[in-house]
Amino acid sequence: MPIGEIGAFLLFLVIVFIFGNLWFHFMEAILRRMKALFTRHKKTSAWHTLPPDKSG
Repeated sequence: MPIGEIGAFLLFLVIVFIFGNLWFHFMEAILRRMKALFTRHKKTSAWHTLPPDKSG
């Protein structure tokens, strides 16, 4: 495999990685806004049943 083909393949992988990363952050932002719109900023309860930490 020539160096040019390896470089083109690596460039393709970098472009796919960057596009995937941008897509993920774009979708997360949309979901966060939809969640804020529908939950009206309610405080979410903890998913665990542990008592609150009373250190101090």
